[in-house]
Amino acid sequence: YQYLSRYKRKENLDHFTFIPKRTEGTEKECLKLLLDFCRKHNPSWTELSNFTHFLNFQLSKCEKSVFCSPAVGEDFQGF
Repeated sequence: YQYLSRYKRKENLDHFTFIPKRTEGTEKECLKLLLDFCRKHNPSWTELSNFTHFLNFQLSKCEKSVFCSPAVGEDFQGF
């Protein structure tokens, strides 16, 4: 939710890092955001669960990647 809500508000995510156990928004807002980004018409709970697990995995890998680090970002601005 932290990434998706910032992305939807068109915030710069280059220096944002997920903060575990930090609650933002309501359950209703979170579900609406997941439904918006899932891009599947009338998804099942299983499809939403798979989407969130995939997204979490990808974002975790991205945060740990040297290619997404602030140091590299300074060298490759605009990419």
